[in-house]
Amino acid sequence: MESKYMSVKSFAQLGIYTEQAIRSKIKKGQWVLNQHYIKAPDGRILLIFEQITSWIESGCKH
Repeated sequence: MESKYMSVKSFAQLGIYTEQAIRSKIKKGQWVLNQHYIKAPDGRILLIFEQITSWIESGCKH
């Protein structure tokens, strides 16, 4: 992984979750601001790749 951050679209292209599923996890609070993702100064959501993969591997249900 070259970058610490990934756009929603780039992450969705990995085939793990769709863009809709990613945005749903953020809206429901399953992925937490400044823990699993950040908002860039222009408002764009950037996923923190290592934190998302840790969440997936943990089997976390929240």
